[in-house]
Amino acid sequence: MQKISHRRQGSIDLLETIGVVNENGTEIPSMPPVQPPLTFDYVLVAKISDDEDNHLVRKQRDFIEILKKKKLDVHKFGDDDKVFYCIRAPEKIFETYRYLLKVSDACNWSWEQQGCIPQSIRIRIVDFILHHTCIVSEGVSEYLPDLMTKNVFETHFCLHEKREQKELKQSWARWSAWFKGQPITNVRNYLGEKVALYFLWLGWYTFLLIPASVIGLIVFLYGLAFYNTSPLIKEVCQSNVIMCPLCDNTCKVWELSDTCMYAKVSLLFDNEGTVAFAMFMAVWATVFLEFWKRHRSSYVSAWKVFDWSEEEEELILEIVNNAQCEPKMHGHSYLRSTIVLVLVTLMLLVIIGLTHALVVCRVIATVLLAENSIWPVITENSQTVAVMLGAVLHYITITVMTRVNCTVAMKLSEIENKHSYAAIERSFTVKMFIFQFFTMFSSLIYTAFFLGRINGHPGGYVRISGKWRLEECHPSGCLTDLFIQMSIIMVLKQTFNNIFEYSGPWFSRWLKRKKTQKFRRRCFKCYKKECMNAKEGSELCENCKLEDLLRNYSLIETDRFSLFNEFLEMVIQFSFTTIFVAAFPLAPLLALLNNIIEIRLDAIKMVSLERRLVPTKANDIGVWTDVLEAIGVLAVIANGLVIGISSDFIPRLVYQYLYGPCASGSATGINCMVGYINNTLSIANISDERVRGDFRSEQMVTYSGINVTHCSYRDYRSNEDFSLTNQFWVILAVRLVFIILFEHVVVMFKCVASWFFPNSPLDVRNERLYDKLRRLKEELRAKKQDNFTKLHENGNAKRTFKQKKANKLNSM
Repeated sequence: MQKISHRRQGSIDLLETIGVVNENGTEIPSMPPVQPPLTFDYVLVAKISDDEDNHLVRKQRDFIEILKKKKLDVHKFGDDDKVFYCIRAPEKIFETYRYLLKVSDACNWSWEQQGCIPQSIRIRIVDFILHHTCIVSEGVSEYLPDLMTKNVFETHFCLHEKREQKELKQSWARWSAWFKGQPITNVRNYLGEKVALYFLWLGWYTFLLIPASVIGLIVFLYGLAFYNTSPLIKEVCQSNVIMCPLCDNTCKVWELSDTCMYAKVSLLFDNEGTVAFAMFMAVWATVFLEFWKRHRSSYVSAWKVFDWSEEEEELILEIVNNAQCEPKMHGHSYLRSTIVLVLVTLMLLVIIGLTHALVVCRVIATVLLAENSIWPVITENSQTVAVMLGAVLHYITITVMTRVNCTVAMKLSEIENKHSYAAIERSFTVKMFIFQFFTMFSSLIYTAFFLGRINGHPGGYVRISGKWRLEECHPSGCLTDLFIQMSIIMVLKQTFNNIFEYSGPWFSRWLKRKKTQKFRRRCFKCYKKECMNAKEGSELCENCKLEDLLRNYSLIETDRFSLFNEFLEMVIQFSFTTIFVAAFPLAPLLALLNNIIEIRLDAIKMVSLERRLVPTKANDIGVWTDVLEAIGVLAVIANGLVIGISSDFIPRLVYQYLYGPCASGSATGINCMVGYINNTLSIANISDERVRGDFRSEQMVTYSGINVTHCSYRDYRSNEDFSLTNQFWVILAVRLVFIILFEHVVVMFKCVASWFFPNSPLDVRNERLYDKLRRLKEELRAKKQDNFTKLHENGNAKRTFKQKKANKLNSM
């Protein structure tokens, strides 16, 4: 059998070559380096009270006493108005953890069973013990979150390690490291596998956005290069066609040539390259996910957590916390599931209702801007301004509903009463994403697939409450409205999120640190530079310990969902980048520019501005993988519908081959798209009573003072009875055929890409096979050695017995 040596995986080498990670070319260690802690594993903070008989103080004492009974060392430090309970766990707890981890997962045990426990693992174990310790008050068990809710304790956190924190700041968590690879292994050693996998995923996602951004920019520049020579643009800009008023009362008829600039803009993203780009992005999403799985497997294999189970880890920690614990049995309640399903449905109906409210607001804003604006520019472009205002209002709605969605999703997850935190987190993640997806995309779905298709026609307009006319598509096409809305939401969301995400924590930290200046002076016993050069195993002085506590206390509070918020933000951005990319080919470029900043921003926050996250073990990004898979499928469907329904690609194609000058096949020397614009317009005669009921006589006068007897509008309808023409049905049939073909072809490419790239590289699978075989042989050798030792001991015992018997006989 070929012997496989331990070496770095090729996938990791690739990531380092392209600059996604920076591991300095060394082999990835399976465990974080072990350094004796200079401070404590965990800290509880409470307010000082002069009344020792206060019920809050009694609960504090009771909780601390229970921790001491669990053999945890608790040290108390007092400040002006608060007290710090600093906790350090004994080695016996970690020895139990090592042993249980080995016997429960013998196929994949790592160096956690040997030597000292790294600080990141110490923190995780102590955090679990604290959150699963309770006191009984009036017959009710109260855990740490309950005590914090009742202000028994103010907060809790784990401490930053100054030496490791400084190294991460220099190599990663600073703005000047924008274009450097990420030290993923060092991040894992300090913040845990879960955070490291997030940054690995984000780095890979950002890198793959580069080809998507380049191709999207090429599609955009393609439209920019040819729009001056396009016959469609010339036909719009040189047209004398009079169009029907866009609103009631004040809007007048207008010339199609007034939309010349908008027509040029729409061609930048609605051209022949859009179809190919949409197909590319659908396949790109699959390739991104498949390669991500390969890179993930390389790292988790190197970290020895490939076969790790979160639920099994929780069982081990339960035993470490309480050797007499009982297992939390799996259960399912159909009543609870039905209640949750009904409540989720009601919440989605509320979110969709908000979308309807935004539509009504846009309709009313269009009318008010057209009738009451004092600026002619706004009056003439009331519909475009209303779309922009609607997009801003949509962004505000997203910001508000994010908090509402989070609260509702958490309450619903609590109703389900899951048996473990891992199950609660998965349930919360799915619900929160569904709520956020509908909040962000409901308005875009309306704009893409319903706007301008349910508003009616002259003589038969659809009105809200019989008063306000439903809005129409932008004069240059329905895709323009979707482009405007997506661009505003993406720019606002990414810009304001990054500004507040950094400035808020920075200012808060600065304000809190103003209060701790008195502890900056160091006593004589301290090492220089705030004990940064303290020798391993040495203790800090009391003043330095208190300063370290206050420095960490002044940072922004974190919780179990801090990383979830970062993931949600990026996954929603991934949705924008893929689902409606046919309408906005510059979305990958905006996402790329944002992510270059986002990586360093998140790094700076987690290392410098926020309290240290509890290092969490993981071997995947969890349910987010399934969410990303679902987004990839939705991207295929949505882009097929956008091209087939919202875009003018299909009508232009049908006109070129069936109704244009080239339809007969005999035309030469003429562009096949000449006359397309006029072909898409229908005519409404003012002499028709139904049309006269929709428009006032003063509306049928051009800005130059000419009375018109007819006007045009975008639709395929008869000029006599407004019935749909045969061309409309031909176009509809071609749209449906295109959507079906597009989706099947792209899904086929996605399946081939998924099959072509295995989830785990061959060297990962081979090395894991070799490791398992080696461990089995070691176990067998150990067993043989134990048997030999026992036989040897038995032989010695027998010889000793015989010798004693012989001596006894001789003495007789």
